[in-house]
Amino acid sequence: MPGGRLTQQERQQIALGLADGLAYAEIARRLDRPTSTVTREVMRNGGPGTYRADLAHRATGHRAQRRRQSAPQEPNSAPQPHGRDAEAVRAYEEVLTTVMMQSGMPRMMSRVLACLYITDEGSLTAAEFVERLQVSPATISKSIAFLEAQGMVTRERDERRRERYFIDDDIWYRSMMVSAQTTAQLVDTTREGVGVLGAGTPAGNRLESIARFLDFISESIARAAEQGRLVLHARPEDAEPEGAEPEGAEGSDDANG
Repeated sequence: MPGGRLTQQERQQIALGLADGLAYAEIARRLDRPTSTVTREVMRNGGPGTYRADLAHRATGHRAQRRRQSAPQEPNSAPQPHGRDAEAVRAYEEVLTTVMMQSGMPRMMSRVLACLYITDEGSLTAAEFVERLQVSPATISKSIAFLEAQGMVTRERDERRRERYFIDDDIWYRSMMVSAQTTAQLVDTTREGVGVLGAGTPAGNRLESIARFLDFISESIARAAEQGRLVLHARPEDAEPEGAEPEGAEGSDDANG
């Protein structure tokens, strides 16, 4: 499998594949490249609808030049803990960011969340984000506000009175619950439309059908999130002591005579 940077010819093949409606995996197979390489290339250069091979090639050259100029400040150029490969960590962070973008999250918010994901501590200050991502404090503040609204990060003040932003085991539970609540609000609004447009009318029937579907989805998301949290994140102290009788079992022999 070839390694190294994509060539201009490979980028032209990617553009042709996108124009033909091919999936990233099929384009990657034809290039004998990992699917993640093609996905990252496309998402970093405008997405499948606006990808242009010549522009992407020039942009990659500019990014490489900027990295060389700022190499001493690159956070992943420093020795990595646990013997990690710095270049592999940087590449994985890009892949993770790209996947988050594909799910619909804006690029900067995806970068911030991916940056948090790959820290052992699961937390960073605004200044640390600025240093790692080479963006302005205002950009970090805007991204954090978005992620907080989605239930995907929390903030606390550390011992030095700095605001520190966290992810934890409940990150996706909180996010799913926010999603369920948002969907439930949409259900209420849709049903309000049924009353305005008239039950039994074509428009009213359409809205009622949408409301029923979204209501089911909202309840399913909330129920699955609760179950997942209980099963996957149960603490040892929450488990029943070994040999303990189930609640209500005491006296059952007497009751049975």
